[in-house]
Amino acid sequence: MAKCTAPVRGHTSAAAAEACPACRGRSSSRYSSYNPSYSSSSSISSYSSNAGSSGSSRSSSKPRWSKAGSSLSYTSSQVISLTPIRETVEKRAVEQPDLRDVFLCHAWDDRQGAAKELHALLEASGVKVWFSEKDLALGVPMMRAIDKGLVNSRIGLVLVTPALLSRLPKEGVADKELSALLAGNQLIPIVHNTTYDALRNVSPLLASRSGLDTSEDSMEVVAKKIAELVTL
Repeated sequence: MAKCTAPVRGHTSAAAAEACPACRGRSSSRYSSYNPSYSSSSSISSYSSNAGSSGSSRSSSKPRWSKAGSSLSYTSSQVISLTPIRETVEKRAVEQPDLRDVFLCHAWDDRQGAAKELHALLEASGVKVWFSEKDLALGVPMMRAIDKGLVNSRIGLVLVTPALLSRLPKEGVADKELSALLAGNQLIPIVHNTTYDALRNVSPLLASRSGLDTSEDSMEVVAKKIAELVTL
């Protein structure tokens, strides 16, 4: 009986499978698992390729910064969107070690509700938070708050709620400013009691960066994921 060459040569193409005396004439995709270059490690490239398939964004993945024994699980799309943020955290921690971990941007109407809850959960998880309720005088425009917060923090969180969506157009958020923050991998949207579709109708730029969503994870889990992301 002819011996399959897949363990040695791999069947990465139809031509390779056709050259195998045992597998000639069969579909090469059946033998792709023998490809010696295949790796089961959680690289960003593997997440990217999986994210395009139906339903794969809900698959459970472990990012490289996840600590041993962590019970947190991430979707592949979360890993893809958070990996550049983690790289920014690592870079800024070396360049400016005295910065706070995150700043929290939120609508004024959420200061005693969702924003306060998230702030408390983050601090309980050991995250150093720049929070406007304690760090910024009243009446400062949102983008100035974002600028000031980012100067003093490694990354930023934007708590996207119905209150924020109603205020975004009135705050005069400049596309170029928002674009710069997103391009610098410094900003994570956290959608709460609304949707990315609703955000897209108000701010396509902010909605272009996927982040975390409390319809997928509880606020407590979101805080733990942020804590894991910024812990070095």
